[in-house]
Amino acid sequence: MNVEIIKCLQDNYSYLLIDKKSKKACVIDPGEANPIINYIEKNQINLKYILNTHHHSDHIGGNLILKEKYNCQIIGFEGDKNRIPKIDILLKDNEIWKDDSFEAKIFHLPGHTLGHIAFYFYKEKKIFTGDTLFSLGCGRIFEGTYSQMFSSLNKIKELPLDTEIYCGHEYTLQNSKFCLKYDRENLNLKKKVIQAQDKQKKKIPTLPTSLYEEMQCNIFLRAKDLESFSKLRDLKDNF
Repeated sequence: MNVEIIKCLQDNYSYLLIDKKSKKACVIDPGEANPIINYIEKNQINLKYILNTHHHSDHIGGNLILKEKYNCQIIGFEGDKNRIPKIDILLKDNEIWKDDSFEAKIFHLPGHTLGHIAFYFYKEKKIFTGDTLFSLGCGRIFEGTYSQMFSSLNKIKELPLDTEIYCGHEYTLQNSKFCLKYDRENLNLKKKVIQAQDKQKKKIPTLPTSLYEEMQCNIFLRAKDLESFSKLRDLKDNF
């Protein structure tokens, strides 16, 4: 399975998951349609599925155009059935969703939204976290609670450390400023920031990151309890 990172809107990333043999593909969180269409047409890809982590417009904005053009199916969490237009397949927490070419475990990760999920392709050790976990950060808590977000992040922390993390936005350097302020003695963090700066200079994505790196460097994953996490989230909201 190849993963193509496709920039959408201002700082969103959509991901095309492509089966190398069959050329079948899924797209995760198409914030807009045109960048996806351009890649599909250029590379003669057969788009079969749209996978949505949550209902926010910058993650589903391209859904309907892609569905109409390629007759693909829209897939998302059962709790978002009334918030993702023309959704076809409703997923449950801990369900295994699979097609001939793809196989993923669904994690319900409330916090950013109540219906947020992640797609964990466990055979490839790749997880698509939407706006729950970012490199060096986590999502704002819009609909859920601090406790829900803390629990959702802890669920991700249980995965193998070599799991690759694909996030919904290019926020690494922006998030690094907060981490450096409140975790300034972290040498692993400083090293990761230098690497991210080098990638940005070359105009290449800082993603994917790895769970191992985030456990070392992401201040929100390093929070030891709900109280400290909640304080950090409040500080970040006003940073």
